[in-house]
Amino acid sequence: MNFLHRLLAVTHLAFIGILVLLAYPAAADEYPSRPITVIVPFAAGGPTDVVARIVTASMAQTLGQKMLIENIVGAGGTTAATRAARAANDGYTLIVGHMGTHAAAVPLYSRLPYDPQTDFAPISPLAGTPIMILARKDFPAKDLQEFIAYVKANTEKLNAAHAGVGSVSHASGELLNSVLGIRPTGVPFNGTGPAMDALVSGQVDYMCDQIVNAVPPVRSGTIKAYAVATPARNAALPQVPTTTEAGLPSFQVQAWNGIFAPKGTPPAVIATLNAAAAKALGDEAVRNRLLDLGSVIPPPAERTPEALATLVKSEIARWTPVLTQLH
Repeated sequence: MNFLHRLLAVTHLAFIGILVLLAYPAAADEYPSRPITVIVPFAAGGPTDVVARIVTASMAQTLGQKMLIENIVGAGGTTAATRAARAANDGYTLIVGHMGTHAAAVPLYSRLPYDPQTDFAPISPLAGTPIMILARKDFPAKDLQEFIAYVKANTEKLNAAHAGVGSVSHASGELLNSVLGIRPTGVPFNGTGPAMDALVSGQVDYMCDQIVNAVPPVRSGTIKAYAVATPARNAALPQVPTTTEAGLPSFQVQAWNGIFAPKGTPPAVIATLNAAAAKALGDEAVRNRLLDLGSVIPPPAERTPEALATLVKSEIARWTPVLTQLH
């Protein structure tokens, strides 16, 4: 082969190589190669938003890319979940879902536009958030027993705040109503942050909310905390009794958050994100911030996609009989 033929052959091979790279640009990029959008289904400042920002800030350092929080409110978080389910499954749009969007919404919305079990690829649980029974600071009851007696006697006059139908605060509030046999007026807000603001300002009477949202106002005395609905007291608010200690053992509920991708997201991408989430939950600074807010951090063995999938399935089974009766 003379020099001209060799030159043409080399040129031909180089041209083919360029075509291959142009045809498969993603193969040349190691995930993630650009910022990742993380959808939070409630307003900024609420429990899910706070947990999401703490954990994803650490994940971003591990991944070497920004993780941009996008708050999308509406319909108890289902507007955001629907958008996330329909996003491209390339790992660049995620959602921090929770007990409301991925469990309670199933029995509450007869035409839910997504299936929590099949339309998402689970990545990792993030943090559990115990539920508290809270009231405005001048609510006329000094403890949980007086609270129960008062709400039973004055149900028609009272209103209870929540973050929208299907939200954690709504579902846990309905569970409390069911346990007590009461039917107050529900007042929905676009997120638990706005709902808590209304409770602090005395615009609403009481609510059930996640401890992450409640710690600052309880510590400052701007709202009352009657009980935490877990078997043990919480270190963030050790003075608040459990519902069992306070005389309402049948009210036991803890919310949770988890990070999901749209279904069909490549397994390698899920593995990368899971490793970053697990590392974040093991980071001492992250753990201290979450624990100070009252969060419950899953142990290492439970920080897996499989554990999150199992949790979603069990929570749908738990909430369906409780909330179906609301239709």
